[in-house]
Amino acid sequence: MVAFEVPEIDYTRYTNRQLAAVPLAVLAVALLIIAGWYVATGVPVNPGLEFTGGAEIRVAVDAPGDQAAREQIQAAFDPAPETIRGVPSDNTYILTFQTEEVGVSTLEEQARAAGFEVQSSYTVSPSFGSRTQLLALGGVAFAFLGMSALVFLMFRTFVPSIAVVISAFSDIVIPVALMNVLGIELTLGTVAALLMIIGYSVDSDILLNNHILRRSGEFYESTHRAMRTGVTMTLTSLAAMVVMTIVATLFGIQLLAAIGTVLVFGLSADLMNTYMLNLSLLRWYKYEGVAN
Repeated sequence: MVAFEVPEIDYTRYTNRQLAAVPLAVLAVALLIIAGWYVATGVPVNPGLEFTGGAEIRVAVDAPGDQAAREQIQAAFDPAPETIRGVPSDNTYILTFQTEEVGVSTLEEQARAAGFEVQSSYTVSPSFGSRTQLLALGGVAFAFLGMSALVFLMFRTFVPSIAVVISAFSDIVIPVALMNVLGIELTLGTVAALLMIIGYSVDSDILLNNHILRRSGEFYESTHRAMRTGVTMTLTSLAAMVVMTIVATLFGIQLLAAIGTVLVFGLSADLMNTYMLNLSLLRWYKYEGVAN
C-alpha cells in the first residue's frame, strides 16, 4: 500500500496578504452571488419541496426521446409541473408541483390517463414545510454559533479563534453560492451536508491551530505536521464524496447527488480556507500581531 505524501509548501515565498487574497476574493464573490439571488428571488437559495410544500410524483414515460417525453408530461397535467427531472439511463421522470389547487391523487389520475406508470408520489403541506425550514435553518445557525463559542473557549484569544470562525463561515457560504449557480435546491439533505461541512471545517482548522499554537516546534514545521494529517483526511473524504456524487448521478438518486455535490464544494473550500486564509492569520498573529 502506497502512503499519500503531502508536498511541503514553501510558505515563505508568499506574504500574508497574498495568502489571504484568494480565499477572501472567492468569499466576496460568493456573498455577491447570494445577495444577488436574494434581490432577484426573495430568498438566498431556492428552497426545495420539503420547505415550500407541494407534491412530487415519479412517473415512467414511454416516449421516443427526452424532448418528446417532456412534451407529453407538459400536456398531461393541469396545472403543469414546476420542475421535470429526468433519471439518467431510464425513462423515468420526477415531477414537482408547488400548488394547492389539486391533490396528489388527482395528479396520479392525470398521469395514468396519459398512459404514464406512476412509480411513487408524496405531498407536503406548505405550513409543515415552513416549520421544517425554520427548524432546519435554526439547526444550522445553532450549530455554527455553538461551534464559534467552543472555539473561543478553547483558544481564549481573538485572532486564532476568529480565523477558525471565518474559515468555517466561508466553507458554508461558497457551497451555498454554488448551489444557486448549479440549480441545487435547499432541502433536508443539503442542510445535512452544510452541517457536515461545519464539522469538517472545524476539525481541520482546530488541528492546524493546535499544532501551531500549542505544540513545540518552529512555525513551518508545525504547519507541515498539521497538513500531513489534515490534508490527507480532507482529500480522503473528498475522494469518497466525488465517487458518491458520480454514482448517485448515474443511478438518478437526486438526494445523494445533491449532498455529495455540496460536500465536494465545501471540502474543496475548506482546503483553501484552512491552509491559506487561516494560516495567514495565524502567521500574522504569531510574528506580527498581539502574540508579540
